[in-house]
Amino acid sequence: MSLRLWLAAAVAAAAFVAVVPAANAATYPNPGVVTGNTGAHDPSAVKTPAGGYIVAYTGSNIQLKTSSDRTAWRNAGAAFPGGASWTLPYTGGGNQLWAPDISYHNGLYWMYYAASTFGSSHSAIFLATSTTGGSGSWTNRGLVIETTSSSNYNAIDPNLTIDATGGWWLSFGSFWTGIKLVKLNPSTGLRADSTVRSIAQRTGSSTAIEAPYIVRHGSYYYLWVSFDLCCRGASSTYRIMVGRASSVTGPYTDRNGVAMTSGGGTEMLATHGSIHGPGHQAVLADNDGDVLFYHYYANSGASYLGINRIAYDGAGWPYVF
Repeated sequence: MSLRLWLAAAVAAAAFVAVVPAANAATYPNPGVVTGNTGAHDPSAVKTPAGGYIVAYTGSNIQLKTSSDRTAWRNAGAAFPGGASWTLPYTGGGNQLWAPDISYHNGLYWMYYAASTFGSSHSAIFLATSTTGGSGSWTNRGLVIETTSSSNYNAIDPNLTIDATGGWWLSFGSFWTGIKLVKLNPSTGLRADSTVRSIAQRTGSSTAIEAPYIVRHGSYYYLWVSFDLCCRGASSTYRIMVGRASSVTGPYTDRNGVAMTSGGGTEMLATHGSIHGPGHQAVLADNDGDVLFYHYYANSGASYLGINRIAYDGAGWPYVF
């Protein structure tokens, strides 16, 4: 074989290897090393201006953790230690608030979060802001969107995305007719109009999709979602899926070209070994690349914070390592 042919073959082989991790993952990585207080459910993460990290997660009045290095975590109290009375009509009087989405923009921490009860579509998404992100520092900015028992979609699992032109969008939803997207006013963080767009939905015998998270990388918007069932301890079947689009409003398709509104999604992480039901993911752009935060269940049934890094293959599809 000539040198030219050998080089061509080597380049082709390297390109093939580059796409294998995302397309044909036979095994999945265990969570990276995390230490300290690592119990969490439905985590979302933000990097602070000082270089530390805050994770907000489902719990009594929204629970917080902090870390200086993304490895060692400590509990940091509740976002609303005095309670969140405005959410009680949706929680049946309880203090469990769900799936906070935390980010930092324009000198403020922004947190969208859900109030509901299990299995109900009588739900609401609220917004709070803070100058520090700490316990007790959050100010209620009001209701963003709500659904009722007669709605065919559900106002839970919010995620704020800012598009390439500076537009603000909130994805949310679960089960029923799937994942929705609404436009926000960047000045207030509240609704900009009444349009509700559909961007992903399961088809067939299961409607189990939730926890959307849209992240822009390169020329694509990637829609991460969780399929199947959480909240069943070690019997949970949650798994992390992804699709992408050239516009924040879609259409999102998976690696095989199947529309996410028709049940499409490329699997990124699923149950393996003693890691059960990984899901409710969030993606943080950090200095060493994109980082995946999620929860998983141990054999004991307890839920813990999982963190892995994300890379992109030669075709621009993500994989977890």
